[in-house]
Amino acid sequence: MDKLPLKPWGSTVGACYTSNGDYDADARIIEPLIGGKLYSSSPVPPLPVPDLDSTLEKVKKSVLALAKNDEERENVIRDIENFKRDGGAALQRRLNKRASSLPSTSWLQLWWNTLGYLSVRDPVPVNVSYFFQFRSDPSCSTGIQRGASMLVASAIFRRMVMTGSLPPEVLGRRRVPLCQAAWKYMFNACRVPRKKQDEYTLHDPTLHRHVCVVRRGIFFRVPFVDADHNPLPLAVIESLLAQCVAVADCDGGELGPAVSLGAMSGDGRDEWAEAREMIRRVEGGREAMDVIETSALLLCLDPSTPVSDPCTASLCWYGQPTSPSRYFDKPLQLICADNGKAGLLGEHSMMDGMPVVRYADAVVSTSYDDARRAAPLTADGANGLAEERVAPVFGEGLVRRMREDEGLRGKDAESQARFASLVSSQSLSVSVYRAYGSSFMKSSKFSPDAYVQMAVQLASYRLFGENVGTYEASQVRTFKHGRTETTRSCGPESVAWCAEMGLRRDGGEADAEKRRAQASAAAAAKAEKAAAEKAKKAAASSKREADAEKR
Repeated sequence: MDKLPLKPWGSTVGACYTSNGDYDADARIIEPLIGGKLYSSSPVPPLPVPDLDSTLEKVKKSVLALAKNDEERENVIRDIENFKRDGGAALQRRLNKRASSLPSTSWLQLWWNTLGYLSVRDPVPVNVSYFFQFRSDPSCSTGIQRGASMLVASAIFRRMVMTGSLPPEVLGRRRVPLCQAAWKYMFNACRVPRKKQDEYTLHDPTLHRHVCVVRRGIFFRVPFVDADHNPLPLAVIESLLAQCVAVADCDGGELGPAVSLGAMSGDGRDEWAEAREMIRRVEGGREAMDVIETSALLLCLDPSTPVSDPCTASLCWYGQPTSPSRYFDKPLQLICADNGKAGLLGEHSMMDGMPVVRYADAVVSTSYDDARRAAPLTADGANGLAEERVAPVFGEGLVRRMREDEGLRGKDAESQARFASLVSSQSLSVSVYRAYGSSFMKSSKFSPDAYVQMAVQLASYRLFGENVGTYEASQVRTFKHGRTETTRSCGPESVAWCAEMGLRRDGGEADAEKRRAQASAAAAAKAEKAAAEKAKKAAASSKREADAEKR
């Protein structure tokens, strides 16, 4: 287990640092406080500014693929030429100037973080948040066991992140370095709603050794690491979680939630900003909210027993459709049902999915048995925590005062109604294809991603009867402070391929002979191209040898 100590942030930053979405400013202040190899790995180059001609050529290819007739195609070409002539060059100069003025960061990152996330006023769930559904752990049978093992794995991973000892990520066989900026937004952090543009707070991890556990809308403060920030014994964490479940299931009454923080944090950002301030103005409300926002992460112990993939997916996506036991501003929400089905809900504004995939892999690969070995019950003072009594973050007095606040009750009712409407406007279907997977695709000499993207193109074409715009997120962390960019999978080549594959309106195999002939022709063309490439390389090699003999 990692032995490096977590470093207190000290007076330079204090207990809390507030980010306005600027990766560069945050890195200058927070990364030196953390230290370690995570933030001192191989440097990555700055994000280049593509030249105007190449940008417009890509736009032309993407948009022409969606044009339905000659008139639309002519309009696209004309508009692109007009843009290039009338204003494109001036805008390109401004973009180049911006990039030159920001040598230590990406010219795009602040726009991306603010205009793409923190300034957006739509609700976070459904519109922004993403979820992972975890595979089952056969070594445990209850939600308490699964939740405890996930917290042990999270504690181990958190320690590596917060000491900077986590091995930096690299890409592919060539081990291309990636930007590591996102890690500091993972633990002991929280998005904070503000009017017009949200903030993101990062809290000194040495001061906060707890997670928040929520069940039936009741939040609990639960310690999960010791003084050295190593995980508490698995048995101790289990005992604490069992107490949370017992208290939440015993009686709603005075201990029940005064408001639905899940529905409120899942509301529009301006509405949530108002509601949050109303809660913090109630006596004791500020301190209760601080417990949630400073926690390492949120563990949601849902009183449900989903069996099917669609039911589990819905649980991970938004929880209960009216009053979910969630706090949608936390970067990480681990979700665990009573039968051990589990997943993760991620807040997207300052951290993309790939770092969270690595964290999720660490959680999923740590079984209950693994966690018991990693965090055994010992005879030291940590075991005394098993005798502690957990209590709701919002105590009886605070709950009563919040319930007596007429304005807050009205806000709560409005948020719950809007959340229910948002959820009911969506549908979710989960399909698992088991006939073959990435191994077959690779054996056929295809990139699995490209293969699936073409399947999406064909499915859309056959569903709608036309080609449709497609967004695929592409990682650009190979550049300094890079996040993601958009790959437009629909292009002239995919349009031509879909047309050849056809709509198959009759659902039959009438064109099977045609497709076999096309496949044979494609294979022959591919073989011919490969032979030509081989001959070209051989000729180049012979030329080099001849030149060498002359010298």
